[in-house]
Amino acid sequence: MKKLILSCFLFSGVAVFAQENVNKNPFRQLKTELATPNVYRTASGAPGHEYYQQKANYNIALTLDDNKQRITGTETITYVNNSPDELAYLWVQLDQNMRAKDSDTKKVSTGGMSTKMSFAQYEAMNNEFDGGFKIEYVRDMGNKNMDYTINQTMMRIDLPRPLKANSSVSFKIKWWYNINDRMKIGGRSGYEYFEEDDNYLYTIAQFYPRMAVYNEVEGWQNKQFLGRGEFALPFGDYKVSITVPSDHVVAATGELQNMNNVLTSTQRARYNKSVTAKEPVIIITEDEARENEKTKSDKTKTWVFQADNVRDFAFASSRKFIWDAKGVKLGGKTVMAMSYYPKEGNPLWEKYSTKAVEQTLLTYSKFTFDYPYSKAISVHAASIGMEYPMICFNYGRPEKDGTYSERIKYGMLGVIIHEVGHNFFPMIVNSDERQWTWMDEGLNTFLQYLTEQEFDREFPSRRGPARNITNYMKGDKSTISPIMTNSESIWQFGNNAYGKPATALNILRETVMGRELFDYAFKTYAQRWMFKHPTPADFFRTMEDASGVDLDWFWRGWFFSTDHVDIAMNDVKWYQVNTQNPETEFAFNTNAKESEPADISYERNKTDIKTTMVEADPKLIDFYNSYNPLKPTVLDQKEYDSFKNGLSEKELAALTEGKNFYEISFSNIGGLVMPLILEFSFADGTRTTQKIPAEIWRMGTTDITKVFSFDKEVISIALDPLLETADTDISNNYWPKRIQPTRFDLYKKSKRSSENPMQLYKRAEEAEKGE
Repeated sequence: MKKLILSCFLFSGVAVFAQENVNKNPFRQLKTELATPNVYRTASGAPGHEYYQQKANYNIALTLDDNKQRITGTETITYVNNSPDELAYLWVQLDQNMRAKDSDTKKVSTGGMSTKMSFAQYEAMNNEFDGGFKIEYVRDMGNKNMDYTINQTMMRIDLPRPLKANSSVSFKIKWWYNINDRMKIGGRSGYEYFEEDDNYLYTIAQFYPRMAVYNEVEGWQNKQFLGRGEFALPFGDYKVSITVPSDHVVAATGELQNMNNVLTSTQRARYNKSVTAKEPVIIITEDEARENEKTKSDKTKTWVFQADNVRDFAFASSRKFIWDAKGVKLGGKTVMAMSYYPKEGNPLWEKYSTKAVEQTLLTYSKFTFDYPYSKAISVHAASIGMEYPMICFNYGRPEKDGTYSERIKYGMLGVIIHEVGHNFFPMIVNSDERQWTWMDEGLNTFLQYLTEQEFDREFPSRRGPARNITNYMKGDKSTISPIMTNSESIWQFGNNAYGKPATALNILRETVMGRELFDYAFKTYAQRWMFKHPTPADFFRTMEDASGVDLDWFWRGWFFSTDHVDIAMNDVKWYQVNTQNPETEFAFNTNAKESEPADISYERNKTDIKTTMVEADPKLIDFYNSYNPLKPTVLDQKEYDSFKNGLSEKELAALTEGKNFYEISFSNIGGLVMPLILEFSFADGTRTTQKIPAEIWRMGTTDITKVFSFDKEVISIALDPLLETADTDISNNYWPKRIQPTRFDLYKKSKRSSENPMQLYKRAEEAEKGE
């Protein structure tokens, strides 16, 4: 009798792999890719005991010319050198210079001609707009001219004497520039002209020369602004006086210092009511805004704002604004959630905007830190989504009849959540956007996803769920960049800087680390680096330090490579222990033999061969014609009894407990190692899920085999059943193989309706009433 040794099943999944080249091992540590820890930034990811950052304080006075669409301003900058270094010069950012006629942005832009284009495209192509800062002077506090050099979007100010450590210098700049029509030539800020009522809505940012960041990581961050990579800015205190037409309403960063001078008593009373109101209170109504549109005052009014410990300043101004507000309780204080919008934004904005601001503040604070500023403002703009401290500009305009599509509704909610969320990243956790877009956009998009789901359980979130990134990750690698790529050099900007890092964080939270460990580590990072300047290494190290999870393999695969996830379940073999019992094994072997596929010749011979020689002559039949080698004999039974007598109770139980062993082989086709998540379905209708850490790939990054043991018979296996690893090809994730059904359409060409579902439904109701 054949004897099968039990251990061959228990250890059949242990494979011996050839030693891989250490330089290709995805589990090697990230030490060579990350900066060496030092007294400024520790190996734990926290600021070091000698961490420093510079400070820039601004006193700005500006005038908005509503007739010429021009901003004129003067500013006094006080720059505080908290570094241990002596500085011979200072670098100032002139971001508006990207719109100058000779800017590098226009020189390096690419594109072709079209046989059909709008007048706005024609105007932009002809480079007719005269943008860019016009610097009238740079002077010291004694009113003496200072030497300066403008290099495209950067200005170097040469100091008469080096600025020593722990000292400061003040200087003055006067400038003006033409405001861009962002409806024609685009832009993060600019104006929108409303021809129907001959009014403008201004959303203004990057409007003043701004100090660049200086630190121990980059020195001066004076990389040119080409339009994509956003901003690196130091914190400081701002006092900004904004002179506008007297019938304009201004929303801005900071606290309004002269409310009694610029708001009516009715508006002030409504504002005071909104602080404790349970629902948003309208401070300027739509009817009032419509009346305001007609005034066109030639007088001016100055609004004064003070903002402390912010990295930037922005504002919006228009006579068209409706304004509503609501107080939000956070961490023992009240934060004002507010919205400013023209009548063209209603009814959508009045219904949703401030509520979306409120939800964003609550959700983001829960996962990071209590929002520290006094307010958060959402301003309606037709075609923009952009963020600044305490204020952001957001699109989402309904049709003129007040209806809107589902895409517009959720698109507006998503962009408000996203842009308000930027108050946390990077306005407070102040990463270098010019260098690493993903550090603000990716982290913010991840929290946007969490907020959207807390706003509406059925929110159709575009980014966050793993399944939504698979088409990008499996695409043509020649147009895919690693996440760790400079902002100006990224292929597929949205997928790279927003979608993929947001998805990576969601996978970390749900699949790799678990919510408890992830949430604690993420909050630790946010609180360590609020009002500071973190780098990617600080984020990577903090997430590991606070969780106790080695994630170098994850950062390497998701952030430093363009590999994708495609893990295949190649083969499943089912084993059971040979019981050695002759009767049991006879039944098993007989069933197995009967289950073998039939031989085609044998089947056809049953009919084609009418009679064989043995059938025709029974004298030819002997012992072997009726012998069944599988059938046990008395000797087999005696041998089995003797075998059992030599076993311990534990060994005997191993033979009889009926365990099922499944040897499964996997291949890593995409190159990105990930955990194995397997759902086993059993013959009795039950299921179980097993999660195997990604470290299973540490000794074999392309092919592995593992054995699973169950008391019950498995009838099917699914790899990544909830689609949580961003596997780009799920056709190889099932045993037995599944064929995914797909529909195809039969159609006749017809003119597609331009009406949104609300309009169609309204028309249907009217038709029904007419009947």
